[in-house]
Amino acid sequence: MAFVDANRDQFGVEPICTTLQVAPSTYYAAKSRAPSPRALRDAVMGPILMALWEANRKLYGARKLWKAARRAGYEIGRDQVARLMKALDIQGVRRGRRVRTTRPDPDAPRHPDLVDRQFTATEPNRLWVADLTQVATWAGVAYVCFITDAFSRMIVGWRVASHMRAQMVLDALEMARWHRGTRLEGLISHTDAGGQFTSIRYGEHLAELGAVPSIGSVGDPWDNALAETVNGLYKTELIRGPDQGPWRDIEQVELATLGWVHWWNTTRLHSYLRYLPPAEYETNHYAALAPAGAMENQ
Repeated sequence: MAFVDANRDQFGVEPICTTLQVAPSTYYAAKSRAPSPRALRDAVMGPILMALWEANRKLYGARKLWKAARRAGYEIGRDQVARLMKALDIQGVRRGRRVRTTRPDPDAPRHPDLVDRQFTATEPNRLWVADLTQVATWAGVAYVCFITDAFSRMIVGWRVASHMRAQMVLDALEMARWHRGTRLEGLISHTDAGGQFTSIRYGEHLAELGAVPSIGSVGDPWDNALAETVNGLYKTELIRGPDQGPWRDIEQVELATLGWVHWWNTTRLHSYLRYLPPAEYETNHYAALAPAGAMENQ
């Protein structure tokens, strides 16, 4: 059909159909046939999927776009989403390689590893993980620190700076304290052995918070895997994401990171959370606890 339509003005329908060994009546019947239910459905869902994909920063692949469509109230299959994405020429982002930023301080005392690669928690503020990454800009390197709650994958504190000294980590920790509370007894704060996290000032701030420090082994990427996953997704989804960069300066990176963190916490679907955003996952957690607490008070 497409070939005949493209060449009919030059060669005519009948000569083309004769060469292709197709009856001209077949072509005319197809041209006059009403669109199939599938074609009509595709015509409706195509623009909807495109809008959902663009609303989620042009990052979602077929599985997450399918989940987003179902959350929005559209009954559609995953295979149909994948087929329409191919027809629309859209796709999800792919992750790149990790860049090492933190360096261990051989002279600093090491806290024990209290996590042992078990990056799970039964409630918020039981386990935080933190790590650094870097972003190249025209004006120099921007260093970024994220603190993530292992229970809901919510980013509770972050900081973008022109240096990777301990102060930037302390600034991220202060944001987390403002976000989660000034006293969180029993909280474990897990990091790698970078000098920023083994500094005396960082330990003092954790003590004021009521948190216990934990440090993974040196040179082992799995011992802070959750924090490194957050860094990797940040680089994939924002720094190297669609319609992003090149980055002019640190201020531009900081403003873009603010928007990405808000989207990560309130909108992005996380497979670990059964395809819910972190904020919604925590809200559901506290809502499930409310009836039990009310009964105990009675």
